[in-house]
Amino acid sequence: MNEVKSLAKDTAIYGISSILGKFLNWCLVPLYTYLLTSSADYGIVTNLYAWTALLLVILTYGMETGLFRFLNKGEDNPDTVYSTTLTSVFSTSMFFAVLVSVFSGPIANAMGYGAHPEFIAMLAIVVAMDAFDSIPFAYLRYQKRPVAFASLKLFMIFVNIVMNIFFLLGCPAIMKWNPALVDWFYNPDYGVGYVFVANFISTTCVTLALLPTVFQVKPKFDGELLKRMLAYSLPLLLLGVVGIMNQTIDKIIFPYLYADPQEGAAQLGIYGACFKVAMVMMVFTQAFRYAYEPFVFAKSKDADSKQSYAVTMKYFLITSFLIFLGITFYLDILRYIIRQDYWEGLVVIPVVLMAYIFQGVYFNLSFWYKLNDKTQYGAYMSMAGCVINVALIVALVPLIGYMGAALASLVTFFVMMVVSYVWGQKYLPIDYDFKGIGIYFALAAALYGLSRLSSYMLLIYCGLDNIWINMGVNTVLLAVYVAYLLKHDLPVNAILRRRVKN
Repeated sequence: MNEVKSLAKDTAIYGISSILGKFLNWCLVPLYTYLLTSSADYGIVTNLYAWTALLLVILTYGMETGLFRFLNKGEDNPDTVYSTTLTSVFSTSMFFAVLVSVFSGPIANAMGYGAHPEFIAMLAIVVAMDAFDSIPFAYLRYQKRPVAFASLKLFMIFVNIVMNIFFLLGCPAIMKWNPALVDWFYNPDYGVGYVFVANFISTTCVTLALLPTVFQVKPKFDGELLKRMLAYSLPLLLLGVVGIMNQTIDKIIFPYLYADPQEGAAQLGIYGACFKVAMVMMVFTQAFRYAYEPFVFAKSKDADSKQSYAVTMKYFLITSFLIFLGITFYLDILRYIIRQDYWEGLVVIPVVLMAYIFQGVYFNLSFWYKLNDKTQYGAYMSMAGCVINVALIVALVPLIGYMGAALASLVTFFVMMVVSYVWGQKYLPIDYDFKGIGIYFALAAALYGLSRLSSYMLLIYCGLDNIWINMGVNTVLLAVYVAYLLKHDLPVNAILRRRVKN
């Protein structure tokens, strides 16, 4: 249980920084949706950042996880493992950045952004720096330095936000007041391009800030070690590629499923903005992953590891259901994050949240093949999921728009979750508390259903569509879930009594 408490502490640190950082980035969503000319502009942001997410996985090619694996094996010098990983990722990232920058024009034409090849060049350099930065960030996690990790992540986000505000709000205001101050570098017609400029500046700043961690060890390169690391990590590349495609492929191919590309971009902008409303669940699963991955590898040698994994799964789902209820119950307030003409897309929020939960459970289960060096099984599951996802997107988006994309993600992660559990029980059987988890799932589903029913009945029978009445009802329903949690799995009185005795 002490290990679980330590995991919870690290998750809290990663989570607080992620929550704060994502909240600050969240504040950019209204900036984009209110200030960018149309939802099609935000569609460009959504589309290109989906591409960068995919490219980042390719450029790290599983070396993050490989770094953890070989640092914890104890067979190689940790400094050599770290330095060899840095050298490999730096070399491939530099090659990619130079290659794409040279051919940015043809690439931009092929993607439909021929008027702005610099978008492609900037993002190529950004994703190359991000790939390289992922290794020193992973090393900070290995060293159990969540504060340093969180501080640098927040620094990058802070710079990005400041630059976005400067270019999208500050410069237009200065242009009206004293154009000479900014007209030598600022173009009012560049619009969405400044989103990418801000990203470029912030990523450069954090890369420079990470240099002390990069040079923390003396440069050592071991070619034989790299071969072994690649043998372990390259299957994770395929796993990572199809895995990230399951998260981003809808945003990559979405515009091409519409006869009118402009309409496709506009609908993608709505879909992407509404995804941001559901980001709290993503923040939680991401924070959990940062703390859980090194925990799993370090804990694998202990006799009670399976019990710890089972307990962790239960509390992950308890928290996930709580977040689901919190977001859906207060959606009438959260919707003001985005401009009103984006609100039509809010219907996808419950579906997106459940997809995130299934994705989180799948990640929680995935350690069985990592610990047993059977990473090919992860690749098999992700490839099957990618095929299902693409097939459903292509079939459903032309019929029901972005709801089809959301449903495709939901089905994909559900199937992957189930298959991973079945296979995992053969290689590393764990006795999960399905009864306890099932009760929380049923309780959350019942409370969500009551919330929707009460809102519907108030509107139909009383003619009331008052968000404050709905908030009041939903707050009572949320309190029921919290009360059950406090009584059965987080008994506050018992915890306080133990602390008093100690």
